[in-house]
Amino acid sequence: MDKLLTSIQYIIPQHFLSKLVLKFTRLKLGGITHWLIKRFIKYYNVDMSIASLPEVSNYASFNQFFTRSLKPTVRPLATDIISPVDAEISQIGEIEAGTLLQAKGHSFKLTDLLGGNTDFSDLFQQGLFCTLYLSPKDYHRIHVPITSELTDMIYVPGRLFSVNQRTARVIPNLFARNERLICIFKTEFGPMALILVGAIFVGSIETKWTGEINHLSQIKHWHYKETKHLQLGDELGRFNMGSTVIMLLGSKRIEWLSEQCKTKNILMGQQLARLL
Repeated sequence: MDKLLTSIQYIIPQHFLSKLVLKFTRLKLGGITHWLIKRFIKYYNVDMSIASLPEVSNYASFNQFFTRSLKPTVRPLATDIISPVDAEISQIGEIEAGTLLQAKGHSFKLTDLLGGNTDFSDLFQQGLFCTLYLSPKDYHRIHVPITSELTDMIYVPGRLFSVNQRTARVIPNLFARNERLICIFKTEFGPMALILVGAIFVGSIETKWTGEINHLSQIKHWHYKETKHLQLGDELGRFNMGSTVIMLLGSKRIEWLSEQCKTKNILMGQQLARLL
């Protein structure tokens, strides 16, 4: 049944549909926009009491609502390494023999995930990974998990399959096939990467320093000679519609918290790993 329900994703015009979503979610249609937002809130049971602008009338477009900010007090920051997003932990563990677990029966290569860049994949060969799935109701801004310096960013074009659990169980190499933005950081405790994975109906991925990145046709690499220093909890960017973040840690001085396990929900700011 999973295979049947996901097979249509191979034939639909993924990028065309995502471009339509990008345009549609930015339309300012007044009462129609507010009606759609209210239906979405009701269907997904979105908690608007924690939004910095809790009233639907404050949002001129659906994308403004979807990428809403939160009240500063609702996501206190823990110590060590925090979750960069509100999400479900889809997979969490160690990178073994250069591979990551996607779902039961499916794994994929670290080098493929990192766009074939062996210099970067060498940093994480014996490291840790965590796959964080953002559902439609989640807060969709992405934050920095540990004080760090951004050194490189790579955009890798690709497909736009859904990234939900059902699709992950069926489509091989899902996260290494989809469009993604790879952010490489230096930290006091070793290298870190955040991979922002695109998906069907994700209009664009956005960072604070580049703005929106909309479905480029080829790989693009930004190397920052003057590294960008980021503090724990700083906003890094956002998904314009939902997707997945994969965190990689390359240090042996870090371990995942034992209580943070697969299928558990976590909030941005909650502790995800500890420093040894």
